[in-house]
Amino acid sequence: MNKTRRIALITGGVGGIGTAICKRIARDGHFVIANYAIPGTEEKWNRAMAAVGLNGSASALAFGDVTQFDAMGDMVRKIEREHGPIDILVNCAGITRDATFKKMTLEQWRAVLATNLDSVFNVTRHVIDGMTERGWGRIVNISSVNALKGQFGQTNYSAAKAGMHGFSKALAQEVVKKGVTVNTVSPGYVETDMVRAMKPEILQSIVEQIPMGRLAQPEEIAGLVAYLASEEAGYITGANISINGGLHMV
Repeated sequence: MNKTRRIALITGGVGGIGTAICKRIARDGHFVIANYAIPGTEEKWNRAMAAVGLNGSASALAFGDVTQFDAMGDMVRKIEREHGPIDILVNCAGITRDATFKKMTLEQWRAVLATNLDSVFNVTRHVIDGMTERGWGRIVNISSVNALKGQFGQTNYSAAKAGMHGFSKALAQEVVKKGVTVNTVSPGYVETDMVRAMKPEILQSIVEQIPMGRLAQPEEIAGLVAYLASEEAGYITGANISINGGLHMV
């Protein structure tokens, strides 16, 4: 457990990976705030956090659309008023709108870029000044293996997730001397409700491509994120760390 209790904001925090990150960072002694944008999606998160005793004094929810810059400013200010300054930010919000490029619509392109990449700017911009002024901060951006290797039918998603890498490396250089680190985590296929909902034959074909022979558990992603958010990871910045069971090695 870290000696200092930090306030952590996890965008997309009510999803499968987001919930695991919330649990782990809260268990490490921090106060976590899960952002969500669709009313009702927070109910499963509430039950999951309560089941392990991490609701109430250990966590809270924050409603807001990560694609809207001003809304994120309002959300961050509300969090700061109610809970305190944000020292840990995990940009985990993401969607897919898969289609081959020749069939991809402008709406599909823009929706994925807005939620997966614009959101990183929209939220980070509102917390970075406070982090640098206080001389401590951790930003972890959740990308994807498909940002590194590409994926058929995901030009929008792969472009957005790859954009996170460039963002992280550039921002890391700007704030490194202010005690703030910026890193990217690139998971492979993770056993979440969304993945489990795939057709069995498609899911099996994915697993067969993974050298480790299985999907990642959300808790494995959360453990890496928690480390990057810790005091001990203070010398890691501008890095991308893959966690994909050997699916893509660079």
